[in-house]
Parts: sequence; C-alpha cells; structure tokens
Amino acid sequence: MAEQIYIGLGSNLDDPAAQIKTALKDINQIEQTKLVKDSGLFKSRPMGPQDQPDYLNAVALIETELDATTLLDRLQEIENAHGRIRQRHWGERTLDLDILLFADLTISTERLTIPHPGLAEREFVLYPLEKINPELVVPGLGSLKQLMVACPANGIEYIG
Repeated sequence: MAEQIYIGLGSNLDDPAAQIKTALKDINQIEQTKLVKDSGLFKSRPMGPQDQPDYLNAVALIETELDATTLLDRLQEIENAHGRIRQRHWGERTLDLDILLFADLTISTERLTIPHPGLAEREFVLYPLEKINPELVVPGLGSLKQLMVACPANGIEYIG
C-alpha cells in the first residue's frame, strides 16, 4: 500500500528554479512512486552562512510503496545527478532533498530521522507544507498551524 510522504526541496545554485522543477520530475520517475502535489516555489534567506545566494524551496507530496531507507537512497541519487557536493554545513547547493514526513511514522536510525529534525523551526519547510495541507499534524510536534505561529516568517516569499 502506498504511503503519503512529504519531501522538502531546496536549491540556491545553477538556476534553482530549474533544479527544483527537474527534481520534481525525477521524483515522479522513482519506481513505485507518484508525485501527487507540490507547493510551488518559495524564496528564502539562507539558514546557514549568509555569504551565499538566497534559496528557492518547495515541498512535494508523493505516494510511494518504497520503504523510507530505499526512498532516501533514490533521493540521494537524484541529488548526485544534479551535481550535489557537500562543501560546508548548511552551505550552498544545487539541490537538497529531505524526507520531511513519512506517513505518520517516527523513525530514528543512523541515516534517517523522521519527522525531519528542525522541521518546526524552518519557515522554508512550514510555509510550503501549509500550501499543500494546512490541516497537517506532524507526529510528536502538533498541528502545522501551531508550528507556524511559533516560527517567524523570516522574509519568506511565495513566488509560485
């Protein structure tokens, strides 16, 4: 049975809008996976070092029959195909793909923590999530509405 999964997408290098749009198509091509909906693009300030370009972010809702670790492997393959290089923590990148929520599961392994750590403090995740599902409840953290009240908008801008 297919599970509903939310994926965070971010880019601030090499035509970020094209990186995210291509990544959405790539995600839809993963075996046993279907892209259901995406949030559109949001412009946000960098979370880490400020000497890098602003980011474009989005969230995708997918349905998949893959387990979380296999899905993570596929997402990392897409990042690598987009030229992802990890140069510095929270640094610039061509593409970042994160599993934010995997159905209503809580997962904690060496490779994967779900809900994604920091989800509640990241406006560039919460606002796109709200665009897809304003009634969402995050396992162990509460309603999306409550999380958004506690998280400053920090200049995030919906650009479509």
